[in-house]
Amino acid sequence: MDLFHNLALGFGIALTPYTLLLAVIGCFIGTIVGALPGLGPSNGVAILIPLTFSLGLDATAALVLLTSVYYGAMYGGRISSILLNIPGDEPALMTTLDGYPMAKQGRAGDALVISGVASFVGAMLATLGLMIMAPLLAQVAYKFGPAEYFALYLLAFSTLGGISSSNQAKAAVASCIGLGIAMIGLDTRSGMPRFTFGNMHLNDGIDFLVAIVGLFAVSEVFFFIETHGKGSAVGVKLGKVTVPWRDLWDSKWTMLRSSVLGFFAGVLPGAGASLGSFMTYMMEKSIAGKDAGFGTGVPKGVAAPEAGNNAAAGGALVPMLTLGVPGSGTTAVLLAVLMTLNITPGPTLFTDRPDVVWGLIASLLIANFVLLAMNVPMVKVFVRILQVPPAILMPGVTMVSFVGIYALTGSYFDLLLVTAFGVLGYMLRKLDVPTVPVIMGILLGGAMEKDLRDAMVLSDGDWTYLFASPVSVGLWIAAVLGFLAPIALRRIIRKPQLVADDIDDGGVRD
Repeated sequence: MDLFHNLALGFGIALTPYTLLLAVIGCFIGTIVGALPGLGPSNGVAILIPLTFSLGLDATAALVLLTSVYYGAMYGGRISSILLNIPGDEPALMTTLDGYPMAKQGRAGDALVISGVASFVGAMLATLGLMIMAPLLAQVAYKFGPAEYFALYLLAFSTLGGISSSNQAKAAVASCIGLGIAMIGLDTRSGMPRFTFGNMHLNDGIDFLVAIVGLFAVSEVFFFIETHGKGSAVGVKLGKVTVPWRDLWDSKWTMLRSSVLGFFAGVLPGAGASLGSFMTYMMEKSIAGKDAGFGTGVPKGVAAPEAGNNAAAGGALVPMLTLGVPGSGTTAVLLAVLMTLNITPGPTLFTDRPDVVWGLIASLLIANFVLLAMNVPMVKVFVRILQVPPAILMPGVTMVSFVGIYALTGSYFDLLLVTAFGVLGYMLRKLDVPTVPVIMGILLGGAMEKDLRDAMVLSDGDWTYLFASPVSVGLWIAAVLGFLAPIALRRIIRKPQLVADDIDDGGVRD
């Protein structure tokens, strides 16, 4: 009965005209962001964060807008993958394997419709899973002490850079950079300044939003400036868009299996949509067998990764809301928004602010139907957006980023910091160092330090207290395995990536 009562509360918030308008706007913007190659959901959400604060949105409204952008970007990533063979973001990589060959066969419209329906199924089931699992996990989290939370944060750091990074050592370095930045400012216990170098502006530490907008949005501007005019892809004409009912019916079990597997991949801290997309594609390929022709333009090869990555996107919200640990790079950005609004994610969020949680869940259920309605009949509109030249797009991104940050903080020093973080993000990308662990370090560094100090105080300095409970031991083991496993898995993942590279040449590797 509590579930229905909470849903009634959520829909009472979500069905107001104001919230519905924000969800529709977020879905539309998110689809555009996802369709543009290179931006992705993390950048899209980061760019809009200053705007939400400039508009004075409350916690529920801001989350509805930004999570709608998140879901919309996951939908939109398939458009450039299918038509240009360029993934809109990393999770959409697997969609290129069969989506682009379908487009070259004159079935681009069919591939886009199949991917849109698969995205709807995956996102809808994930939202239902979030609705059921999040309150249960929140109750388990009540048993966590400082030692367990410290091990949980370590697990998040160990796994977040994992599969998305080409080198585990680089992911570890990025985490250390983030933790070092989190140390800047006044020590919370002694009041002594740390790493401020006498600059009064740094006494309050580094603002989450300044770092996020710089590392994601501004660095993207520098990257576009460097790569403008290089490696332009030849697109495939869309043609007529119809609903391939037979292919959708044949792919129904594929969508369901992929949605379940993708959701649980998203729930794992740090796994995210990339792992969900990869696992679901490989699962369906193994079930279908070698004769199924995966990699040559099979509808199931489009349905599986799209259902998987959208389900993982919803699953990543579970640890963020219940434990305060992001399940993906985009949820790390959303976590920063909550913390800036003085809302602490964790088990108490469901009792202290049920309006925020259940309003968000109800809005996501509505957003899925909005996205399905947008992405099938309006797909030609979004395809035209791919023709927007970077010379127009990038100045707009820059303007939104700087104006939004200044409107939020009113400090010229923060504008300098945004630029500095943009340069840092650009340098890290050039060195192939992931930026998400840096954000994680800035977000969780303070809480991680606090839990470590609390654990040492409770144990009178006995470091073995960190391994005193079965839960903490299990989390430590999972952290070690989460750091080492991607080293072996990366060799397997490289094979389908090589397939994507060979599609342009008309060849497919098994």
